[in-house]
Amino acid sequence: MIADNQLSPYYRITTDAGGRLAILFQGKLNVDTVSEINDSLFPVIENKLPPAMTVDLGGVTSLDDYGVFLLAKLKELLPHRPESFRIVNTEMHPRELLALIDFETSAKCFIPEKKQKSVALMVRLGSSTISHFYSTRLMIAFMGSVCLAFVRVLRNPKSLRYDDTIKHMEKTGVDAIPIVALISFLLGFIMAFMSSMQLRQFGANIYVASLVALAMVSELGPIMTAIIVAGRTGSAYAAEIGTMKIYEEVDALFSMGFDPTLFLVVPRMIACIIVVPILTLFSDIFAIAGGLVIGVLMLNLSPGSYISQTIETLQLTEIIWGFAKSIIFATLVSWVACLRGFQASGGAVSVGNAATSAVVSSIFLIILFDSLFAVIRTYWG
Repeated sequence: MIADNQLSPYYRITTDAGGRLAILFQGKLNVDTVSEINDSLFPVIENKLPPAMTVDLGGVTSLDDYGVFLLAKLKELLPHRPESFRIVNTEMHPRELLALIDFETSAKCFIPEKKQKSVALMVRLGSSTISHFYSTRLMIAFMGSVCLAFVRVLRNPKSLRYDDTIKHMEKTGVDAIPIVALISFLLGFIMAFMSSMQLRQFGANIYVASLVALAMVSELGPIMTAIIVAGRTGSAYAAEIGTMKIYEEVDALFSMGFDPTLFLVVPRMIACIIVVPILTLFSDIFAIAGGLVIGVLMLNLSPGSYISQTIETLQLTEIIWGFAKSIIFATLVSWVACLRGFQASGGAVSVGNAATSAVVSSIFLIILFDSLFAVIRTYWG
């Protein structure tokens, strides 16, 4: 045994009746102590080479690559019997260091950890069911809280934070115009180009304008705008509220007497409900402009005839239908985004998960509700 001081660990050597050697290391096993241990330990072991060796790292407080090199030298003392060398009581950090030099090449070097029993299928099913019911309860409670907050704003308009609402309108609407315009223009361009390849065979070039206008105003305009807002703004809402939830700022608002739903959710939802329909109108206009480019350059249509056909095709009901759907989509996107933000818990990873979940859930709800609207319009319109 070597002296126990601040720079050197101590080790204890024991031998059982079968001659198996056990070395218990304690303290530091790093660059400061390995040289001292090497000079005193190996002469003792090499004088009488044991048939088997066990190294106990349970008392090691510090281990670096020098310590791992020392353990490798101990293992090399039994070159013909690698299965007789074992390391026990290894924590995660020592195990990672040992793995760097393929220390676990010998399967019997370490005592295998006990495998955790797999959870039964019914237990996992029950746990998942309970989790979904709990999430549904939170969703219903949040929906009720939002409705009560809107009622409070209607009864007392001064309770709405107008400055925050205008700021969110700017971020959601004004800042999103370039990307909405570009995507809508390209979408109208592609639709006109693909449809022209078929319609020009029958001399029906003029109906490209009708196809683009009806498809964008009634269906694709509201959907594409809502998806863009979900990816751009919905994720931001979820991340902002999720970060506030992680840092307990939401609890601080509640402690100070503020309603977090009225303070955080209502301005965002109102901003989204106001600007998304306007963005949808911009989307329709730029998509028609994209189709106009194809009509003029490829179909030899005049701008006046293309626009006239578009106006003749579009009815007020089509515009109102797309406008109404965009309002519902905006409500869904903002509501789901704020909900996912409030559901964030834990660390920074949960904020990213909340943003991702907000986008995925919003897109799913957009497609689902659009399908329902299509069925309703077809059979009950």
